Amino acid sequence: MARLGLERTVVDTGVYERTNARFREANVVLPTLAELANPTTIDSAIRGKLKDVDPDSPHPLNLFRVHWWNDAARRDLVDVPGFVELPSELTGVKARIVLAVGDRFPMIAAHKVLAAYGCLVPRVVTGQFDPTHHRAIWPSTGNYCRGGVAISRILGCRGVAVLPENMSKERFDWLDRWVSDPSDIIRTPGSESNVKEIYDACAALDRDPDNIIFNQFCEFGNYVVHRTCTGAALATIYETITKGKKGAKLAAYVSATGSAGTLAAGDHLKATYGTKIVAVEAEECPTLLYNGFGEHNIQGIGDKHVPFIHNVMNTDMVVGVSDHATDTLFVLFNTDEGRKYLVERRGLDPALVAQLPHFGLSGLCNMLAAIKAAKYWDLGPDDVIMTVATDGSAMYGSEIVKAMPKYFGNRFDQVAAGETWGRSLAGIGTDHLIELTHVDRKRIFNLGYFTWVEQQGVSLEEFTVRAKQSFWDGLLDMVPAWDEMIRAFNAKSGAGK
Repeated sequence: MARLGLERTVVDTGVYERTNARFREANVVLPTLAELANPTTIDSAIRGKLKDVDPDSPHPLNLFRVHWWNDAARRDLVDVPGFVELPSELTGVKARIVLAVGDRFPMIAAHKVLAAYGCLVPRVVTGQFDPTHHRAIWPSTGNYCRGGVAISRILGCRGVAVLPENMSKERFDWLDRWVSDPSDIIRTPGSESNVKEIYDACAALDRDPDNIIFNQFCEFGNYVVHRTCTGAALATIYETITKGKKGAKLAAYVSATGSAGTLAAGDHLKATYGTKIVAVEAEECPTLLYNGFGEHNIQGIGDKHVPFIHNVMNTDMVVGVSDHATDTLFVLFNTDEGRKYLVERRGLDPALVAQLPHFGLSGLCNMLAAIKAAKYWDLGPDDVIMTVATDGSAMYGSEIVKAMPKYFGNRFDQVAAGETWGRSLAGIGTDHLIELTHVDRKRIFNLGYFTWVEQQGVSLEEFTVRAKQSFWDGLLDMVPAWDEMIRAFNAKSGAGK
């Protein structure tokens, strides 16, 4: 289970010692998962030093900002993680739809740096990754590999980004600035929908023992860090906005499938509040809905496979969202003409409209899925749906340029804005949606066999054990075990003293 990130003892003492020495030399201190779940527990001396650290630099202390509790400037802590609550005037539903904003994370302005850290830490403290000679390979559809490259820079090792060639220009521009060598950016064929091609590239890289693959789709550190840290952040937002409201209910949690790491927060919310979990995918590639295939542009959600760390048997609904809707709404929310329409014609608060750039393409996808779920379940004003905006609009400016000729004939005016509102937002229905039965869950669970057992070499026992909720709940035992190993690793290195 070492390759799935489930070791809790030192596997290689030689690697452990060399890594510890490197961290001492680079003055790298590792935060515990408990500290990232509740950053007020971070040592006050570290918190004081952080105020002078650029949140966009590869500074070791930025590891202590890899959480949801940063302020808008990403320099200090807030009592409640950043979020945007959407009014019914925008959503068309009575339920309260709330998105936690991921662009407050350091270095990459996206929450996937948390997933990268969650996959890295078990490898470091168990002596499976040696930054003195290993290359860290980060397979991704965009943000996770950026998070991995950023952390690799902090550790002083080579980080390699593996991602589809058709991802946004902004992602590649960022990578060009952060990698140590241009060859550390590996462009695989296709787009968001071509995850198998990423796996194939990693299989070739894995033949070199100096390459360590941090596969977010199957490493349980990704699941554990989101269930622990993202789950706690979302619970705090919910408790804050419903304080004093006796009839309030956290009715649903919505997340695009992606690597399924962020979906793990739903397990925390379901265990705490009985919340239903909604998994989202693109209508153009409806893997979970119809065992379908295709291509789409909702960057950051992946498809054509079932991630190994997706707790399928605990998922309540699958919703499909079209990239036509996310592409066109992105233009509506991020252009002068679009903002003018929202304020003057739809009567939206300019302060709210100013918050909409917090939503990248996958955030818009989550928003639309939340609306569909609210309509399907007839949710009312006491019902809250929580979801996340993984990143903001900064990663997608070039997508507006692509969308203009594709959807608007290179002219986006008030008429086009109204048509976009009507078709992509006001007109959204409950099509391409399945409320899962036990049989539906088994069908989706079994679909993962072909990726993980037949193609990726996972044993049948490792695959089938994931059908039981007790397996996933048992993963929480890793948190105190890893945190104790992190504290021992820090104490041995003496970094930060």
